[in-house]
Amino acid sequence: MSPNSHASPNLSQMIFVNMPVNDLSRSMQFFQKLGYQFNAQFTNDQAACMVISDTIYVMLLTKPFFQSFTSKAICDTSNTVEMLVCLSSPSRAAVDQLVGKAVMAGGKCPKSPVDCGYMYQRAFEDLDGHIWEVIWMDPAHVQ
Repeated sequence: MSPNSHASPNLSQMIFVNMPVNDLSRSMQFFQKLGYQFNAQFTNDQAACMVISDTIYVMLLTKPFFQSFTSKAICDTSNTVEMLVCLSSPSRAAVDQLVGKAVMAGGKCPKSPVDCGYMYQRAFEDLDGHIWEVIWMDPAHVQ
């Protein structure tokens, strides 16, 4: 496919983000405090399937289980970044609410909010140092 061609998106495509965690039970409790649920069918003592939406899932994996999928070292999130996960939010208030819940549950705010007027963004670090960005964009500006 050339860089200038545009493939039609597969609207039923799903994403499963896999993240290593130190303590699976503690991580599950953290995300439950943020309002997320887990799919019991794909959750056991090595992995938990967190449901973000109908098409977005986060697999929280114990580090030994995560390591079984790669020959590369797992990064130390206390001083390196492996990726940034960005979630859309329906409003500015919802951005603040989710980040507030994360901080109350033991997470950290790695930076100050970014307010561009048409876009509002905040971030939090979960218990394992993964960075989650939460963003609201004015629908009128997106169009």
